[in-house]
Amino acid sequence: MSNVLTDARSIRIKGRSFLALMLSPELPLDEWLARLDDLAGRSAGFFLERPIVLDVAELDIDRHQLKGLLDELARRNVRVMGIEGGRPSLFEPGMPPAMRGGRPAPDIEVPAAEPVATAAETAPAVRREPQAAKALSSMIVREPVRSGQSIIFPEGDVTVIGSVASGAEIIAGGSVHIYGTLRGRALAGSVGNAGARIFCRRLEAELLAIDGVYKTAEDMAPDLRGQAVQLWLENDSIKAERLN
Repeated sequence: MSNVLTDARSIRIKGRSFLALMLSPELPLDEWLARLDDLAGRSAGFFLERPIVLDVAELDIDRHQLKGLLDELARRNVRVMGIEGGRPSLFEPGMPPAMRGGRPAPDIEVPAAEPVATAAETAPAVRREPQAAKALSSMIVREPVRSGQSIIFPEGDVTVIGSVASGAEIIAGGSVHIYGTLRGRALAGSVGNAGARIFCRRLEAELLAIDGVYKTAEDMAPDLRGQAVQLWLENDSIKAERLN
């Protein structure tokens, strides 16, 4: 006897792109985790509620070590949504799924923090592949960005007509323009745009990034705080100058 399906209903499946950070661990893992803790400590909440893809393509570890790494990241509230570059033998049920086909973007290295004496001192190093310039659009935010809010616009520039509170963040594929005080985080060139810049009327930022090169509040020159500034990337270093 065969069953006849009489109430067939279609299932709608859509494709959608989301912005995620890629973490590339290095051996020894204990030292890498210490550098990760340093970044998280200097920018509280940086990984909170943020999707993460773990890149293990260049990591020579076994399944047991990978499980231990995932446990360590979970204890740090780093949510791994997928694993890229892992051979099939690394995976078992319950692990984040294997991922492939992600669009190339900068890989971030986080060295130990060092005191900063000038605005032009080098930021954490970054490895990246050359990418062609793209036509960019823009987004205008006509009100202040409150703590806990994230404005994410990988297609182009973001302009905020107001301030960005501590705990808020702006992530733009192009440049970031803030016509107020920047107390939170601003990440420009987030999908691989080394020509992006950050402009703000008053700099009090928790974290700045351009094309994957990061500076936290402790890394910024004291004489720039409270000033109108622009920042850009030059030779893998974030440069800054006051605006008249």
